[in-house]
Amino acid sequence: MTATHAPLTGPLAGVTLIEMGQLIAGPFCGQLMADYGADVIKVEDPARGDPIREWGLDKFAPGDPNAQPLWWPILARNKRCITANLRDPRGQQLIRDLVAGADALLENFRPGTLERWGMSPEELWQINPRLVIIRVSGYGQDGPYSERPGYASVGEAMGGIRYLMGDPGSPPSRAGISLGDSLAAMFACLGGLAGIISARTTGRGQVVDASIYESVLAIMESLIPDYVVAGHTRERSGAKLTGIAPSNVYPTADGRMVIVAANQDTLFARLCTAMGTPELATDPRYATHASRGVNQDQLDHLIARWSVTVPADELLDLLRSHDVVCGDIFRAVDMLGDRHFAARESIVSVPTDRGDFPMHNVFPRFSGTPTAVRWVGPSHGQHTNDVLEQRLGLTADAIAALRADGVI
Repeated sequence: MTATHAPLTGPLAGVTLIEMGQLIAGPFCGQLMADYGADVIKVEDPARGDPIREWGLDKFAPGDPNAQPLWWPILARNKRCITANLRDPRGQQLIRDLVAGADALLENFRPGTLERWGMSPEELWQINPRLVIIRVSGYGQDGPYSERPGYASVGEAMGGIRYLMGDPGSPPSRAGISLGDSLAAMFACLGGLAGIISARTTGRGQVVDASIYESVLAIMESLIPDYVVAGHTRERSGAKLTGIAPSNVYPTADGRMVIVAANQDTLFARLCTAMGTPELATDPRYATHASRGVNQDQLDHLIARWSVTVPADELLDLLRSHDVVCGDIFRAVDMLGDRHFAARESIVSVPTDRGDFPMHNVFPRFSGTPTAVRWVGPSHGQHTNDVLEQRLGLTADAIAALRADGVI
């Protein structure tokens, strides 16, 4: 069982969020708010809990029959976990009682689920008019697709990013992470915080409707006007960004790959000097941003023909000495050994009763209201008694009766 006694700190200290989501899109929003100091009370089904508890390739504390996959400790960090059967009227009533003293409720069920449980926004506002209801779904709370099940993969495709990911000669690729879920969670968090600020000013809560596909669409830059105004459909471009040159992955003499981004005129001139070919900076084919974009492939070939003759570390040192933007392509092992990661404590080890658990820290940083990873994801129902006693005033006998009936 994870120790969860550290005090709540951070800019959201004093904010209470009831989280009823599962998997990623809802819970990552809850993780962000918990990271920033909110008291996030995560509600799980008594029988199974959040399915994300079972996700992950390897387990912490191998050989321990109670070991958890490696995703849960991060996604549920800094939260308090309780259980309630939301299909039982008594479980639903527990949520209504918790909502009475909360700032926000978060859910990512299929649209209409809260309404079927007698917890529509209108019903919840009768209990707490200031409540902000954060709803995360694949397609949003209305519209012809709203009732469809929606996962990140489909939302990424509908939002436009999947079509652009990968090499031009290959089918659309993916990022290797649940990008759509994470984007939806981040927009839900932003919207939830804005809603809480508004409620404190107006005394009225509202629904924050975050969809996966629109959260992806929101980062697609000029994709729509590119097509409507300029008649241009963006296509997959692999490691480069079409028309932005040079900015690509380049080979080195020792078989490594490095990123070089020198697409501004001054940066490009410094790169040319580092390459020993300063004349390229005034060559009409490469002298301007537009001309470099037109001749992108040829320019990338010239740079690669030079970079492959220099070992990676030597190449990076040379480029940095000329103030050229460049860098390694990091894997986990590189992050763990990097002095900048160490200096900024970008990765922390969180103590648990099974040993230290490594994970990324809380971002961004706050100078006046420091944040921290206080504890990893708790065990199933670890805080049920505490929350029901402290927040709802239930007696030990009443809690025991609920547990005996499978309500918690």
